[in-house]
Amino acid sequence: MTPDDLLLAKSYPTARQGREDAIHCVETPQTRSPTYRLAYDDPDFMVRDEMRGVRLQLELMKPELELAERNIDSTIVVFGSARAKDAAGDDDAAPLGPFYAEARKFARIVSESSQSDDRRNHVVVTGGGSGIMEAANQGADDAGALSIGLNITLPHEQEPNPYITPGLSFQFHYFAIRKMHFLMRARAMVAFPGGFGTMDELFELLTLLQTQKITRRVAVLIYGREYWQQVVNFEAMVQHGMLSPEDLDLFEYADSPGEAFGILRRRFEDYFGATPVAARSLP
Repeated sequence: MTPDDLLLAKSYPTARQGREDAIHCVETPQTRSPTYRLAYDDPDFMVRDEMRGVRLQLELMKPELELAERNIDSTIVVFGSARAKDAAGDDDAAPLGPFYAEARKFARIVSESSQSDDRRNHVVVTGGGSGIMEAANQGADDAGALSIGLNITLPHEQEPNPYITPGLSFQFHYFAIRKMHFLMRARAMVAFPGGFGTMDELFELLTLLQTQKITRRVAVLIYGREYWQQVVNFEAMVQHGMLSPEDLDLFEYADSPGEAFGILRRRFEDYFGATPVAARSLP
């Protein structure tokens, strides 16, 4: 920005200053009317149906600016059931309990290997809720690393889990924009066992890769071969002509944190290096 540009910028009040000026205006019947509020500071106006396009843009830009300011260049997306609980050694006491522990360990290994004071590569990002999402955020927290949570407003209350980095906890109204943010910086997606939501996110990414709407390298790991092969028969889709055989190359299976990390390390040696930092703890 040139000196003339700086002078020009200072010649006009910012939107923030305009808001402050509006707050301190003299109260009259006219200024108390909702119509007198600044448009961008009028919540009733902003939630009108006609403003949907503006709200979509706001949901796109708010996290984008925050992540850019944190120098977050790439992410590892971890999906999975919100119903998974930490079994604490008792698999019968918590559905999908082993997967909770494995998601936590995987996220810790990834975070130990790709983040430092000046490096923000492969930051773990989840849907921000409980279950597998909480486990992955907890694993990053175990490593003293940043992690992101992208929550969604639902009829039943959804609160961000306590392991998300507070300044990287976001809330969305629109599923479409939330899913865009999952993928905008993603270098890999790891789908742990889950239900409709997990399948929606997995199949959307596979569709984007298949149709080459995403052209960069994105590793897709399907974690828990036995579960996924029971609930989705990809091979049958090939046999019926619904998929090409090469479509099955869009993803790989993994059954342990070490195997999953090994796949990522092989795909992205420029980030992780040839030797895993946490090799001593891999199963």
